[in-house]
Amino acid sequence: MEFKNTGELYDSLKGVVKRGGGRLEVVDATALRGELAERLVYTAVFSGPESRKEARSVIRACADALGIRHASIHNLYEKMGRGECGGFTVPAINIRGLTYDVARAVFRTARKLNAGAFIFEIARSEIGYTDQSPDEYATVVTAAAIKEGWQGAVFLQGDHYQVKLSNYRKDKNAEIRALKELIRESIGAGFYNIDIDASTLVELERDDVTSQQRLNFETTAGLTLFIREEEPEGVTISVGGEIGEVGGKNSTVEELRAFMDGYLDILGGKVKGISKISVQTGTTHGGVVLPDGSVAKVKVDFDTIERLSEVARKDYGLAGVVQHGASTLPDDAFHIFPEKGTAEIHLATGFQNIIYESPAFPKELKEEIYSYLRDNFSSELKEGETEEQFIYKTRKKAFGPFKEKLWRMPRERIDRISAELEEKFLFLFKKLNVADTLEVVSKTV
Repeated sequence: MEFKNTGELYDSLKGVVKRGGGRLEVVDATALRGELAERLVYTAVFSGPESRKEARSVIRACADALGIRHASIHNLYEKMGRGECGGFTVPAINIRGLTYDVARAVFRTARKLNAGAFIFEIARSEIGYTDQSPDEYATVVTAAAIKEGWQGAVFLQGDHYQVKLSNYRKDKNAEIRALKELIRESIGAGFYNIDIDASTLVELERDDVTSQQRLNFETTAGLTLFIREEEPEGVTISVGGEIGEVGGKNSTVEELRAFMDGYLDILGGKVKGISKISVQTGTTHGGVVLPDGSVAKVKVDFDTIERLSEVARKDYGLAGVVQHGASTLPDDAFHIFPEKGTAEIHLATGFQNIIYESPAFPKELKEEIYSYLRDNFSSELKEGETEEQFIYKTRKKAFGPFKEKLWRMPRERIDRISAELEEKFLFLFKKLNVADTLEVVSKTV
């Protein structure tokens, strides 16, 4: 599918785009959205360095010409913090595999529902095991926007740009440098929304809440200052903080105040601070897996969400709290998040599950993947853990090694999987009340 070289790539653009005044103009958008888009994005991911670089450049330039913009959601969140808009919870969607087609399903959903408040994100850990750099991820999502005729803001977010505790203890400065390098790379790719997660540094064994949160708010403040130095002119990057590590104890108002007061004191009013804050409410990433491989029903502490969101908005001007680890929650839980003032909800594993468990997913490929997991990750099998639990826990790590095989699945199979995903996106967007948010996003962002 990819172009053999840059000459072939540019020959294909004749009559479709033209250059003038230092900019690229799309003269035949219909042709661009046909097979050409497929070939461009495949080249941007799987071709050699030169062709890959050129394909990514063309995709970005075409998107710009078509009115597709990488954007920060910061202004919308400020508006939510002032109570000038709300009643919806922004879905932040992590795409681990089949990224182009999953993103297309999201854009189709948004167009059907006139939605504008939704985010594409990838976590620091996911960048590694899915083999998707920020630049690649941004390019593929942007190509999906072109294919589906999207216009307007595209929100790209660095999710859980997390301080790895073991690395921090070994060499604090090296770990912070690594995070700064990732942040700089992400901003360069168009990620204008960055979630800093230094909650791994919280020391619950300390006597007072401020001492417990100190390393967290000091590190988050330092990285916020770095982001403000790196952000492009005219863009205020939306920064998120986190006070409770997902899977740990539920967060409290006291922890929120201790974090925010310490954080804002360091910033000293010199720069914009965070626009939202992640808390722990009883969920875990990926859900709790039962011995048969199914996911246990988890009860979310919605009272905590409501209390902390109210304090976050009224006392600190934030949009509210962020819910992580939510994609495997029961369907009857999602409508409650906007009712309780949740600003943003992160969704990942549930979409991965739809891909793997779809009747359209080739059985032979699935068995090849599962065999690969048994051969390469057997050391992660814990005592007392069933094979079903092991597979469920580790199959996310196959998205990188099997990326091209997944992209090369027969088109009819990919389309059937995409239809299942689109049905899920439609459900979530409706329950989270982000239908008809395109106007407020267009006016605010």
